[in-house]
Amino acid sequence: MNAQKSRTRWTVLAATALAAALTVGAGAAPALAAPPASASASAAASASASVSASPFALPPLDPAAIRSALDRRPAADVSAGFLRVTGSAGRFEGSSAEAGMAVDPQGRFRIGSISKVFTATVVLQLAAEGRIDLDGSVKRYLPDFPYEAVTVGQLLNHTSGLPGGSNDAWGDGTTGWFEQHKFDWPSVEGIVASMAGQPLTFTPGTEQQYLGMNTFVAGLVVEKVTGHRYADELRDRIIRPLGLHDTSLPDGDDPRLRHPASHPYLTVPDADGGSHRVDVTEQSPWPWAEGGMISSAPDLERFMTALFRGRLLPPAQQEKLFTVPDVPMAAGKSYCPDGKACMSMGLVRLAAGGIEAWGKTGSRPGSTSGVFATRDLSRTVVYSVDPTSLNGAETPYALGLLATAYGLGAKG
Repeated sequence: MNAQKSRTRWTVLAATALAAALTVGAGAAPALAAPPASASASAAASASASVSASPFALPPLDPAAIRSALDRRPAADVSAGFLRVTGSAGRFEGSSAEAGMAVDPQGRFRIGSISKVFTATVVLQLAAEGRIDLDGSVKRYLPDFPYEAVTVGQLLNHTSGLPGGSNDAWGDGTTGWFEQHKFDWPSVEGIVASMAGQPLTFTPGTEQQYLGMNTFVAGLVVEKVTGHRYADELRDRIIRPLGLHDTSLPDGDDPRLRHPASHPYLTVPDADGGSHRVDVTEQSPWPWAEGGMISSAPDLERFMTALFRGRLLPPAQQEKLFTVPDVPMAAGKSYCPDGKACMSMGLVRLAAGGIEAWGKTGSRPGSTSGVFATRDLSRTVVYSVDPTSLNGAETPYALGLLATAYGLGAKG
């Protein structure tokens, strides 16, 4: 796997695979979308109508079906996983793990690109305060930013057209590379500077392409506008007010994960044809505002509840979370059904079977997770699975858990 594929795996695959419409194969394990690269969008398209969810649209929660989906964990690809469902339409909590591995559904895990929802919320708060103009050029806040046509709002909804920069921080996509580099701490400024000399991939505002670089830049805008570290703004604006005791954005040189939900590992091939395990519970949180946060299922549920109920944003800015731009996906990208945008300023929209859910997925080596909720909060779903590789083999399992939790999965 080359560096570009590695970058796709860590910053794009898990964060956008769920953006396709929910589909279920007859007689097969439930699925929301086929894995990227080999996906067929045609089956998803028929289920892509956007319908506001209500308690009446949700099928009854089926604990037996969810338990069955958990038990279909592919042992070679996923060492452990858990799912938490809450809301007025029913509750469930369960886990699955290989022998000898303990799972604490209340424990902490690395949430990867779910961090982007927190970052978008902070930016939208600053917009509500009149300190950031979402329609204003990023260059207004970051004078050295080379793309004058890109606005702050376009960073949030991934319509900026920014290039991808260098792959140096992401490596070659192999577990062996990550074993050697899991404590590396590349600088945010260096990551953003790696775009230098690269042209925009499309005219800003005309297409949508999910890209982690947008959120790195958004985090720098927050720091420039406030004069404070992004982590401090995150703490003071969201974490402390909501009492999110399991949620944090560690400094880049702090690899610790206290009270983990599990101890994920990666399988690393040996030269003689064998393999060994590498515990990746501890690793650098260098993706920062783009994907470096730690949280827990209860905390993510509390955050989404506050966000959807308007506790964090005034109505005008909150509505930005539920407004998807009317533009196509960038050429050659198939993250969303029918080739149309499915990402708002912070969330991904999923729709099928009369159900609409909003949320985000995330991935770091050893952890793939997601949080989704109907807008009326009748059902909120948080899951986390521990992949043993970096090739996305866990994706069908994770998508199956989410589909079954929303009553769209086949009963196994």
